[in-house]
Amino acid sequence: MKVCVIASGSKANVTYIETTNHKILLDMGKNKTYIVNALKSIGVNPKDIDLILISHLHNDHISALESFIKTYKTTVYMPLKMFQALESIKDYPHIKIYDGEEIILDDIKIYAIKSSHDAIDSRNFIIEEGDKSVVQITDTGYIKSKYFKLLKNRDMYLLESNHDIELLTHGPYPEWLKKRILSDEGHLSNQSAGFYLSKLIGDKTKKVMLMHLSETNNNPKVALKTVKESLKENEINFKNIECASQDIISEVMNV
Repeated sequence: MKVCVIASGSKANVTYIETTNHKILLDMGKNKTYIVNALKSIGVNPKDIDLILISHLHNDHISALESFIKTYKTTVYMPLKMFQALESIKDYPHIKIYDGEEIILDDIKIYAIKSSHDAIDSRNFIIEEGDKSVVQITDTGYIKSKYFKLLKNRDMYLLESNHDIELLTHGPYPEWLKKRILSDEGHLSNQSAGFYLSKLIGDKTKKVMLMHLSETNNNPKVALKTVKESLKENEINFKNIECASQDIISEVMNV
């Protein structure tokens, strides 16, 4: 498997995942031109993207969806409630509606687990190919404990580390927005990211990317410091942690 975070932050979110038989995009933020150029820069023809998974319907995750599928006719997977709420593609013929939390496509298995966010039927994803797997969890106020066993000891975690609690609390956002972000239907803080990683990282885990960092209420140095301190406190010696960027694509990472 190959993974490249094309964009991750408060304004746009797109991740590319490649398996033996599939080229997948998780979410479609930013704009079509940026995504197309990013894919070409890593040697991927946008025409070869055969699957798009949408986590939820906030604009930073779907702003490029309509224009991309109009050009490339890519198959889009989403749950029924999400599809019904997305009027702009209601007549698009290449929609696959999934029921439940599992999607099986020849060589891969996808878990579309429910997240806790203020959006209709929001999801996070685990993608498995053989004994390799990638987890992407963003835009959730917490991770439900019932998923811990399923999420534990995966090869790569793309995990939200949206804000530093102190920076958010004393920052410029209005009180209603601070409360939304801090709520159980908001976003994971650096502190929460460290806590969950301490529960999930195992001996198979090779890489962690901290995702969806706020430009206003966080920065990479603070996020990395907080998460690494949390792991150290829990006696977990794991060093391979980076922060994803809003405007700079990551390296292509092998799983």
